[in-house]
Amino acid sequence: MLTTKKKTAAIKNAARHDTDTGSADVQVALLSKQIDDLARHLKKNPKDFHSRRGLLQMVADRRSHLRYLETSNKRRYNALVKKLGLKK
Repeated sequence: MLTTKKKTAAIKNAARHDTDTGSADVQVALLSKQIDDLARHLKKNPKDFHSRRGLLQMVADRRSHLRYLETSNKRRYNALVKKLGLKK
């Protein structure tokens, strides 16, 4: 679970302007943080299949947002992938 401080830091890092909380960039950044936290949890608790399903849904959602960014604005996509350190 993301704390409020982690969430605001991720939003501030990926936001395109001051009041941006819902752009694809911000959503990808938040999903990446949640995926990292949940992956750490699943390494400690390998039999937690309900959380694993949620993780797979988040990965699919992030992938959809990244695909949208890649087709709509290649420069923003490349900058975001580099900033977040994703393997694309």
